Amino acid sequence: MRPPIDRLRVHYFLVKLGMEFHHPARLYLVGGTTMVYEGLREQSLDIDISYEVADEHDAEFTRVLRKLKEDMQLNVELASPGDFIPLPAGWKERAKHVGRFGLVDVFHFDLYSTALSKIERGREGDFQDVLAMLRGGQITLNELRAAFENILPRIERESLKRDPERIKRNFALLEKMAGEQGNGA
Repeated sequence: MRPPIDRLRVHYFLVKLGMEFHHPARLYLVGGTTMVYEGLREQSLDIDISYEVADEHDAEFTRVLRKLKEDMQLNVELASPGDFIPLPAGWKERAKHVGRFGLVDVFHFDLYSTALSKIERGREGDFQDVLAMLRGGQITLNELRAAFENILPRIERESLKRDPERIKRNFALLEKMAGEQGNGA
């Protein structure tokens, strides 16, 4: 079993990635990795990422990721909120720039998309992560509600895997929890 990921290990991974990959890329930190890097959670089991790289450099990027996984004894997983929910309009513009590591620009995946994917999954820890983002001011409940309303018709229309009624219930539960903790509006 590999050791858990903390902020320092995520940062060191990004530094090493920037040193070993020599082409432009856009890397997104996703989910728990963002939570850890932003100090909203102490640790995670893995580094969740999504990325964009030119087709001709994709195989090399994958090789570098595999090498870093082994050299640093990390769990690195490809994940995106878009794997679980339709992404709300403007998600790419809301990605928060973390920094540049070599030629790799690193961003936090849109936090509203992240929050909605956590709400969709509906585990207790997911709700706590969303509440932490609300408490920390990384997201607001009004903007989260707008993003939810943006994707709901697409969930109802496009998804056989997602139950719109369950997601509505999960969102209502999150709003109730936020209100009880003083994170409303």
